[in-house]
Amino acid sequence: MSDISYYTPEGFKKLKDELEHLEGRERPRVTQEIADARDKGDLSENAEYHAAKEEQSLLELKIAKMKQVFSTARIIDESQFDNSKVLILSKVKIRNTANKMEVTYTLVADSEADLKQGKISVNSPIGKGLLGTVVGDIAEIQVPNGIMKFEIIEISR
Repeated sequence: MSDISYYTPEGFKKLKDELEHLEGRERPRVTQEIADARDKGDLSENAEYHAAKEEQSLLELKIAKMKQVFSTARIIDESQFDNSKVLILSKVKIRNTANKMEVTYTLVADSEADLKQGKISVNSPIGKGLLGTVVGDIAEIQVPNGIMKFEIIEISR
């Protein structure tokens, strides 16, 4: 399973920095905690040792998952996109046809999604529904409450 994930240069750097932090700082810290707990004696009744081993397992799992994501990550060259249709990294202004409310979203990779900043995942229901649309289109998007209709008002980068 090698799903390619697309990242902005900033998002890719953040992913890389987090992986380096986990491998370079957290892994040695946990290893030291295990060694310190091991020095305290009987391992069968040593709660600190067992807690540190559990933390190590979770950390190694997280590192493995991040390495998988990192191996399929690609940096997006925004200069290669046209603004005629909605793609990843498009900034799209939409109007809900039911209540006339307008909102602007930027479509980003899952790991960069942040609704407070107006960044939604291209894999979210709204993100998927907006992909490929052009200005003037009405996107009918299946959401948990039913079907919502959004008019595409503006597309930019």
